[in-house]
Amino acid sequence: MSTTVESRPEHGSRPDGHGQRKARGFRTDVQALRAIAVLAVVVNHFWPGSLTGGYVGVDVFFVISGFLITSHLDREILRTGRVRLGRFYARRVRRLLPAALLVLALSVVMAYFLLPYPRWTANAWESFSAASYWENWLLAGKSVNYSAQNEAASLVQHYWSLSVEEQFYLFWPLLLMGMFKLGRRRRVMAGVAVLGALSLGLSVHYTIVSPSAAYFITPVRVWEFAIGAGIALAATRLVLPRLAAELAAFTGLALIVATAFVYDHHTPFPGYLALLPAAGTGLVIMSGLRPGRQWHTPVTASRPVQFVGDISYSLYLWHWPVLLLAPFALGGLLEGGKLTTPWLFGLLAVSLVLAWLSKVLVEDRGMAWGPLTRSTRLTFAGMVAGIAVVAVLATGLQWTYGRHVAQAERDVAAGLTSPCHGAGAMIGTNGCPTPFGPARVTAMGPANEYWRLAPECRQIQDYNAGDKHTTSICDFSGGAPARKVWLVGDSHAQQWQSSLFELARASKWQLKLAFLGGCPFADVRTSEFRGKPIASHEADRCANWTRRMTDVIADDRPSLVLTSFFARKEVVEDRARRGQTEQYRAGLEPRWRKWTDAGARVVVLADPPLNSDVRSPDCVTLNPSDPLACAIPRETAHPADPLVEVARTTTVPGVSLVDLSEYFCDPRQCYSVIGNVVVYYDADHVNGEYSRSLAPVVEKALG
Repeated sequence: MSTTVESRPEHGSRPDGHGQRKARGFRTDVQALRAIAVLAVVVNHFWPGSLTGGYVGVDVFFVISGFLITSHLDREILRTGRVRLGRFYARRVRRLLPAALLVLALSVVMAYFLLPYPRWTANAWESFSAASYWENWLLAGKSVNYSAQNEAASLVQHYWSLSVEEQFYLFWPLLLMGMFKLGRRRRVMAGVAVLGALSLGLSVHYTIVSPSAAYFITPVRVWEFAIGAGIALAATRLVLPRLAAELAAFTGLALIVATAFVYDHHTPFPGYLALLPAAGTGLVIMSGLRPGRQWHTPVTASRPVQFVGDISYSLYLWHWPVLLLAPFALGGLLEGGKLTTPWLFGLLAVSLVLAWLSKVLVEDRGMAWGPLTRSTRLTFAGMVAGIAVVAVLATGLQWTYGRHVAQAERDVAAGLTSPCHGAGAMIGTNGCPTPFGPARVTAMGPANEYWRLAPECRQIQDYNAGDKHTTSICDFSGGAPARKVWLVGDSHAQQWQSSLFELARASKWQLKLAFLGGCPFADVRTSEFRGKPIASHEADRCANWTRRMTDVIADDRPSLVLTSFFARKEVVEDRARRGQTEQYRAGLEPRWRKWTDAGARVVVLADPPLNSDVRSPDCVTLNPSDPLACAIPRETAHPADPLVEVARTTTVPGVSLVDLSEYFCDPRQCYSVIGNVVVYYDADHVNGEYSRSLAPVVEKALG
């Protein structure tokens, strides 16, 4: 999203975009579209439940940019027969980078002062990638990495759309010039149409096979720019009769508003459904090609709407870091670490003020500053210097992160010898006076990783699921005959491995691990994970892998199989119109029976209480001296679990349930800090340190 190209200037308007309001070509409707787009995005971020599809504002910006940039390039090509690329890119630099780099630099600095240190690495990397405009590809890579999906959003995550736009600006002038050299305008328009159609087809395909990554990558978004570009190239042919123009504007605005309210995180997007807001934007732009007032002009041309349109770029830059930093800046002023509506309105006001100041003092002055406007080379030198400043700040943040990691390791080790450490505080015979006091370490870093393997473990490639590594062998036997034990499931099985390592080491087990993130270890087909649709190929991979591993485990003839997965949030298809529990029962019991028939005892490890679904995942960090502020009523934090219900009621002999809820909750509440240890590592996984403290009670439960 950006306001990167001035609206169509007429004779007498200033070439740097200032004085546009006096130019006859200024489009108040386009400026209003910018206002609608940025407000949709901002409201979606501040109040996601009230405008669930507000993310379509980005699509509106893409169409606007395609229209404006192509209008500018078309005029230059027709006037001079070429595009002066140096001047073109220099204008983009002066227009976009001063404000963008300022927000990036300040975000890195504020991350150091306000965010917990484990978030510094992601913010450092993403700040650099945002400054160099490949943030969208970094996020696309993270989106298909299960282990990264629980990472907290960075302060600059919203720069992904700016990266898409800059990549479009990089190749579009060259492509447009090439098409003009190959033929007349009609051929150029045909070329844009073909490119747009190919991109749309790719968007539809990629949204099906990899929906998370499809949202970010540039090729699946090109068709939205192409809609705007096509309107710009065919402008003289698209001037509608007055009534048709009015209807087009109404239809276009209705499509944008409707999708902003109706779409949500379940909507397969972008894909073909992005056609509605994109086409709506195109209709509004096309309707405005006819000169004169329209039915919406009294509103869209009003001072408040135009003001928001003017500051839309800066508002987009500022609102996200303001929103993310606020809880850490306000600290104990927030109840439960959550921003209430009054606070959110206050933060919106702060964002508007910062956007206005940024527009006036940075955007406008950057565009008009004499030394830069007179020298393309100096403009690019300034760009390199600005990116270098962000890179240095990001490097410094990463370097400081390493020092905090080492200190956290020492702090974790200091508490291990206490009988009241972690879950030990919930054992009555230990006599711990304050089981729910403050944590020694509140920020979850490498010392707390639940997926960290023991030195005795080695990864094997024999049972990978596609490109996903799944399996490890941890041999604690010392070469002697050993008891074979498997721990299998998704990451909610993996979170128990730290406690099992302690048992395996003491009992000299051969412990084998098999995990596939977001994949229930049952003969079922998943349709959703944590509220997001599962791509067909991912569901197939899960089903095929669990089927194969069921046989591998049975053939290994272990004495014990431990299993768990996030059944509360791994929704399975309901083709037979049965409830989740009954579908899971049908998918679990045959597999459990296969293992018990092979001589194994099967133990289901009940999932611990919910975390981010019932409290802010930052609650402990925001309330370090009062962790009881993060306690949640048991009935809220620990709802029914299909996996637990099947294990509790199964008739398969040799299957039992181990439920350690009493070490997370008392009869009334469930806690985030127990025995001076934070219970959760992230949104829904147990802290590795707390998992290790559960080893004695796991051993007792296994008998």
